[in-house]
Amino acid sequence: MASAISQRLMSTPLAWTTAALVFGILLHVDRVPFWVSSAALVCIGWRLAGELRLLPLPNRYTKLGVAFLLIAAIFARFQTLNGLAAGTALLVVMGAIKLLETHTRRDRYVTIGATTFLLLAACLDRQGLMRAPLYLVHAWLCCTALATVAQEGGGLTNRAAGALAARSLVLSLPLAVALFLFFPRVVGGFWLLPQGSAAVTGLTDRMNPGEIASLSESDEPAFRVSFEGEPPPPEERYWRGPVLHDFDGATWTGANRAYVPSPLEPVGPLYRHRVTLEPSSQRWWFALDTVLERPNRRAMLTTDHQLVGLQPVTRTLTYDVVSATRHISTGPIPRVAQRIDTRLPADRNPRSVQLARQMRAQVSSDAEFVDAVLAYFRTGGFEYTLTPPLLERDSVDDFLFRSKQGFCGHYASAFVTLMRAAGVPSRVVTGYLGGEWNPIREYFIVRQSDAHAWAEVWLDGKGWTRVDPTAAVAPERLRRGVFDLMPQSLSAPERFVRSTPWLVDMRQRWDALNYWWNERVVRFDFSAQLDLLRRLGIPDPNWHVLGWLFGSALVLWLAIVAWHVGRALRPPHMDRLARAYVKLCAKLAHAGAPRELHEGPHAYAAAVAARRPDLADAVRSLLHRYADLRYGLAGNGEASREAIAAFERDVAKLRTRRP
Repeated sequence: MASAISQRLMSTPLAWTTAALVFGILLHVDRVPFWVSSAALVCIGWRLAGELRLLPLPNRYTKLGVAFLLIAAIFARFQTLNGLAAGTALLVVMGAIKLLETHTRRDRYVTIGATTFLLLAACLDRQGLMRAPLYLVHAWLCCTALATVAQEGGGLTNRAAGALAARSLVLSLPLAVALFLFFPRVVGGFWLLPQGSAAVTGLTDRMNPGEIASLSESDEPAFRVSFEGEPPPPEERYWRGPVLHDFDGATWTGANRAYVPSPLEPVGPLYRHRVTLEPSSQRWWFALDTVLERPNRRAMLTTDHQLVGLQPVTRTLTYDVVSATRHISTGPIPRVAQRIDTRLPADRNPRSVQLARQMRAQVSSDAEFVDAVLAYFRTGGFEYTLTPPLLERDSVDDFLFRSKQGFCGHYASAFVTLMRAAGVPSRVVTGYLGGEWNPIREYFIVRQSDAHAWAEVWLDGKGWTRVDPTAAVAPERLRRGVFDLMPQSLSAPERFVRSTPWLVDMRQRWDALNYWWNERVVRFDFSAQLDLLRRLGIPDPNWHVLGWLFGSALVLWLAIVAWHVGRALRPPHMDRLARAYVKLCAKLAHAGAPRELHEGPHAYAAAVAARRPDLADAVRSLLHRYADLRYGLAGNGEASREAIAAFERDVAKLRTRRP
């Protein structure tokens, strides 16, 4: 009995509506709180159990109570009901509650509408290529549900409903392409929705020695970079991020101070490049060190040459920048920078301070002091490792005189401490080093595992100069990634992938396809529209041209749909005999003896004889011959062609007139 009810349920519009809603909820299962999706699925299960008569459905007051509690919980969680994150969570629970009270066709239409908005919310949230097939499946489920609800009770099978939905989606593709290419795009407004809180990834404006080492375990991409022309050599592929100035003896933090920086004069080539930054929920815009000017109004260039966005990066971001890997400062160091970047805590790391002063006293310039400290790292028995031991309260002292094992953060922290102890202005710079070259689309992919920390010191006549103390201990790090240097830090599956050429090739091809998708589809904006029109031969494109092109495409699409619909409504193909029979029936109808739909040839002959006795003999002969040709043995073989031709001639000779 239960199996029969279940089988009947799966062929009802409720089943398709439920399937579309569940799929829409699953699209957001990793975005909304776990209890939201769980509560929604419980409501859906309750509705299906009620349909199967396993549980009684809740009354009106119970449904109102559940709705109020869930809405209150969402408001308490997000402190608002506005924005993409809170709005999606609210839509998930409201769609499930609506299904709980769905009984009529109108209720099902409303539920499908909520499900469609879940699809829209998913598209606004994430536009990755991997999710595009999921969105297409969900659109097909929504269309199939609409078809089953619209034809409820009409005998539409599941296969026919699915086929109808698929044909509708295929017919909509030309209009979708026209909308995508030619509908004028407005910057801001609809797309700039408030984003929900997301996990912070990547570098931050705080660094403890060894903290960056935790990022080395992540193979997630941080950003991708393509260059106009030749890229810089490997030893100059430093990607600048947060600059850290304040040190409490254990932790470095950023410090934004307003002062007029010394002008920079590039030395050597300039590198123009495009950065595609992955979401991180932070405000850092990474670029090749050092950026000369901000790329657009959504970011600012700080006095220490950081690119900082006005808003956290919550979606894939693309920008063009120009950088100089070598430069000099044409003015003196600002007094504010002098004061900030020589400051150390008075009661921390005394042995390091004493060492720095002794070494500085033995050389005649700051540049020689830098070389002396690098030589100290190079020959002092230091080791580069991703798993350094824990350090004591005076972390720099403990690192320099006891452990001598560390990652880039240890060396940058110790180096800047020694510089400042000797009165040399210096600061810690964090970012990324290196990158994996993708030869398919010719760009670099920089991963979280490429996170790095280095130092900058002020040298007279040069200005701020990059110094990487890690290179003194592990010089191969400048040309190789962390995983190449230390493959043992990878898991066994990751080592297998990296050691298998065809898997590496597949991985690069997939990443290149994703890069193309983001560049050509996700980031297709108004300027890209205008570029497309120029390539199509329109020298001066504008909004009016876009409007005309979209209108023309819309008319063409309507013509395609009209042709398709007309073809579907067109009567089936008729052979010669059928055309002759239709012509005969038309003549008789004109003579006052139309054929009823239920009348066959013999019955029609009798009806014509009763209405038009003067035509009885000729018409009876023709209709009996047609029945014999269509249904009898006379319709078989070569003789039928001659008989059909004779039938056509006799029908043409028949003369009728109105009574």
